[in-house]
Amino acid sequence: MKALLVVDYTKDFVDGKLPVGEPAILLESAICQITEQAVEQDDFVVMAVDLHEEGDTLHPESKLFPPHNIRDTEGRHLYGKLADVYERHRDRIYWMDKTRYSAFCGTDLDQKLRERGITEIAIIGVCTDICVLHTAVDAYNKGYAITVYEDGVASFNPEGHAWALGHFRAALGANVTSSR
Repeated sequence: MKALLVVDYTKDFVDGKLPVGEPAILLESAICQITEQAVEQDDFVVMAVDLHEEGDTLHPESKLFPPHNIRDTEGRHLYGKLADVYERHRDRIYWMDKTRYSAFCGTDLDQKLRERGITEIAIIGVCTDICVLHTAVDAYNKGYAITVYEDGVASFNPEGHAWALGHFRAALGANVTSSR
């Protein structure tokens, strides 16, 4: 069995409070297609979604970024048609709140993957050079084989995006491929 991690594809990260913008908007079709295919293949699909609290000045990100993905706000909702995919397959997709860049940090993700005997994970979402990267590094350190769909990740930093794709290949041994 494989797993698909959909990282932070929310309104705030696509076109909201901390937007990747056009590169993330252009991912919508691929992200939905990759997610639908994973559900159909009976892969373990995880929506790893950033969660912050209103007014939390102690979180390290509060010094780096404007408030985003605040609990119970519209900005934390899945972006576009991915919200529909999630609603259709809600019983087959695991929603997981995360409070750090990596989907593994402070969550039960590793436990959920190991319970299912999963050794291979695919990662899509935003930002390539922040949350996707930190999740991939933790996955590598935990011994998972990693695939990153190049047409399923984006960043507001084009240089960081390109660097991260190279890093996935060269330093993590990840399979960087297209979903097509």
